[in-house]
Amino acid sequence: MANVVVVGAQWGDEGKGKIVDWLSERADVIARFQGGHNAGHTLVIDGTVYKLSLLPSGIVREGKLSVIGNGVVLDPWHLVEEIAKLRGQGVTISPDTLMIAENTPLILPIHGELDRAREAQASVAKIGTTGRGIGPAYEDKVGRRSVRVADLGDDATLKLRVDRALVHHDALRRGLGLEPVDRDALIAKLKEIAPSVLPYAAPVWKVLSEKRKAGKRILFEGAQGALLDIDFGTYPFVTSSNVIAGQAATGVGVGPGAIDFVLGIVKAYTTRVGEGPFPAELDDAIGQRLGERGREFGTVTGRKRRCGWFDAALVRQTCATSGVNGIALTKLDVLDGFDTLKICVGYELDGKRIDYLPTAADHQARCKPIYETLDGWSSSTEGARSWADLPANAIKYVRRVEELIECPVALLSTSPEREDTILVTDPFAD
Repeated sequence: MANVVVVGAQWGDEGKGKIVDWLSERADVIARFQGGHNAGHTLVIDGTVYKLSLLPSGIVREGKLSVIGNGVVLDPWHLVEEIAKLRGQGVTISPDTLMIAENTPLILPIHGELDRAREAQASVAKIGTTGRGIGPAYEDKVGRRSVRVADLGDDATLKLRVDRALVHHDALRRGLGLEPVDRDALIAKLKEIAPSVLPYAAPVWKVLSEKRKAGKRILFEGAQGALLDIDFGTYPFVTSSNVIAGQAATGVGVGPGAIDFVLGIVKAYTTRVGEGPFPAELDDAIGQRLGERGREFGTVTGRKRRCGWFDAALVRQTCATSGVNGIALTKLDVLDGFDTLKICVGYELDGKRIDYLPTAADHQARCKPIYETLDGWSSSTEGARSWADLPANAIKYVRRVEELIECPVALLSTSPEREDTILVTDPFAD
């Protein structure tokens, strides 16, 4: 059976939650492979709204196994809260439906404190983090001083891991004017939360290997978007993990041969939360209209998103770095009613035309968008479930997007409802 990776192909907030939910009904396993609880997604199922930020989207589907892989950084207290909230909405969650990789690094309270202290420094340019400790937790992972899920089951190891982490953190805290960490209190908190987390701990790599041998379909779910990738995003205004499709393999413990189809989620216009370059941003009435119609506020933070026209140059770039086989184009209905639409097809940099966003920050800042203008449409696309339901100019817009990003549309989403989806290419087809 085919296994599918879903990645955001812009700056996140592309509508991955709905698409993953739509696909998860046909998958057997839904595996989250990177990020933390800083990236939220909203699911609307039979009129019920579920807001998730850490748990895989498949958790709301009966009969599915949801997996949190080692590429994720996990806040155990948030995990317990999110599970309790979903149970309150009638969702059944147990070790039979949720597994967490034993080697998953934990986000500790000290990570959030460090994150927020850094952002508060007036003398340093803000990255625009959510302040939830994701970056510092990843730093500890590569610094080999993480407390991991498996460590919660052994007091001696837990104390050793905490002590190693505090050698680093207390030095940083002194420099930031923070009090030293209360070691015993931190260990006590971890021991208190451990019984709520350990029942879900499992050798995820082994479980997924067995599922693959049994012919089960696996859906690999990422968070955020490829333009926030730590290597290929708009650095340093990025997240602290690899977001692109290649991370799906290492983030759960499978080989690259396990990936059969990469689906890139792409919004029909462009948005961004927080700081950083955004060549096609519209700081005018049109940008305001896109934000209002698209309800562009962050699921986790509530922050208003910056809005602009569709940037084909950026999406072509992310389709290449993630090896995208097809895209799911979302929120087409937000463009209803515009007389004309624009697509960014490249940039002007110091008088020269280029077709990609350069790496150097000063070059990014000087890039001016080059637009192509298309006719809009007046009739509604909301709720369309076939090409015949779409206005002719909407179809022309979609086809032009395909040409410019050099990648076909596999799915077309026309509302938050999961059934309002036009299937062009089945990602799960063998």
